[in-house]
Amino acid sequence: MASSPKLTLTSGAALSDPTPFWKLFESLQYLQFTRLDIAYAVNRLSQFMHRPTDAHWQATKRILRYLQATPEHGLYFSANNPLRLHAFSDADWAGDSDDYVSTNAHIVYLGRTPVSWSSKKQSGVARLSTEAEYRSVANTSAEIRWICNLLTELGIDISSPPVIYCDNLGATFLCHN
Repeated sequence: MASSPKLTLTSGAALSDPTPFWKLFESLQYLQFTRLDIAYAVNRLSQFMHRPTDAHWQATKRILRYLQATPEHGLYFSANNPLRLHAFSDADWAGDSDDYVSTNAHIVYLGRTPVSWSSKKQSGVARLSTEAEYRSVANTSAEIRWICNLLTELGIDISSPPVIYCDNLGATFLCHN
């Protein structure tokens, strides 16, 4: 999905019949389970389901063109994968120009294989980028804790502690504290 111009609720003209958009979007939601490279774009478009416009339809078709050009992308599970948990966490502070709510995103890897990922809006408006990033790290750590518990129940021992990577220095210092 193109980073500019940003899609908003008022981008473009309303579709006369949104049914094809809804059906195609429903398929993209299922596809993102194995193609996490489209997860952000699908999440972003999901915010316009109640009133899709021709600009949203064009963005959806752009995702389809991307998928057609990259059939080799997807999840790969290797047999000789190191059992080490690590995650990447990020947030876009006030990234939505309609309501200024930040979006959390994280991806958790077991070795080289992604096992969990999410991209969703935060519950409230963050006053600082550090606050938005810290909320994202907190959600990521809760997800890692759940994965650790699941692996323990399955009898899989993770020898090293999980690591969360964050690109915001203020949030990193808050987490360290």
